[in-house]
Amino acid sequence: MGKILVAYFSASGVTKRAASLLAKAANADLFEIQPKTPYTSADLDWTNKQSRSSLEMADPASRPEIGRRVDNMSGYAVVFLGFPIWWYTAPTIIKTFLEAYDFSGKQILLFATSGGSGLGKTERELTPCAPNAVWKGGKLLNGMGEGAIRSWVESVL
Repeated sequence: MGKILVAYFSASGVTKRAASLLAKAANADLFEIQPKTPYTSADLDWTNKQSRSSLEMADPASRPEIGRRVDNMSGYAVVFLGFPIWWYTAPTIIKTFLEAYDFSGKQILLFATSGGSGLGKTERELTPCAPNAVWKGGKLLNGMGEGAIRSWVESVL
């Protein structure tokens, strides 16, 4: 099947926990997508329409700069891509990540954490950022333990 990568963005640590369990279950490498300019708690204040995250999510062209790149992305056949749900979709930094690499022929499986909403139209919104990837759907991993995550991995790989 080839090497597997779990790449994730986490603002509060919840998605990081899920990504760590997923990487273990999939015997995958783990990569944290980090913004070049880290988010502060004020940046993440979704109740403030002028906060950084609110402004980014309101602008379809927003592409926050990423601080570092995946070494040898070409060596991965499968990429699990994770993030918290913001405004019913993926944070715009996920689009930055997808547009930074050639995902031609690679399988992409989404995973997310959310305080209340599902994945919704996330895959449809992200597909144009990596149109030559093989999109395989996704799953919310809220509160899932290692066994449940392992079962999901086995069902999709």
